Amino acid sequence: MIKAVFWDFGGVLTDSPFDNFNRFERENNLPTDFIRTVNSRNPDDNAWARFESDRIGAREFDDLFADESRTLGHEVRGRDVIALLKGALRADMVEALRRCNRHFKTACITNNVRGAAASGADDPNPDYSDVFKLFGTVIESSKVGIRKPDPEIYRLACDQVGVTPQDVVYLDDLGINLKPARAMGMTTIKVGESGPAIDALEKVLGISLRD
Repeated sequence: MIKAVFWDFGGVLTDSPFDNFNRFERENNLPTDFIRTVNSRNPDDNAWARFESDRIGAREFDDLFADESRTLGHEVRGRDVIALLKGALRADMVEALRRCNRHFKTACITNNVRGAAASGADDPNPDYSDVFKLFGTVIESSKVGIRKPDPEIYRLACDQVGVTPQDVVYLDDLGINLKPARAMGMTTIKVGESGPAIDALEKVLGISLRD
């Protein structure tokens, strides 16, 4: 029996930042998915991994990402990538979260970077803040020093919520993050467009998540 719903944030409750990456690439004559290619090289210890686990700050990330991207043929400053991370909230997914809260425990497991300045905004986004308040538990990579897909971050979430992996359904937009959760025993849903994801979640939970 499902007792808890765990959510990723970017790309699940918001539009995918990958869309912003692709727009930036088009505008700057870069190969499609170039930024994701940079992030996929040495994924456990590259600039992005170190930034999300709070091992380096924004200034170091700016320089290191530039170095890594330059090695692959096109220099992109890390500060430009940070500015692309925020996507518009998906109202239907936020409503689904609200309805889940009436029946289930909820948690957010997010790979992120510390501080508003690091997120590319002058001030925290108040809409984001309101959504984060809906979760019973929030696990942020930049605060706990662990990032997905490390299985330890999922165990930490389960411990804090007080459930076992078998009690959980987990939504994420990246298969690499779903794989360890599924191996631990969680029911997983890969999120692309919000409609099919909500359909799948309704089927698992047996409740209506929208009007």
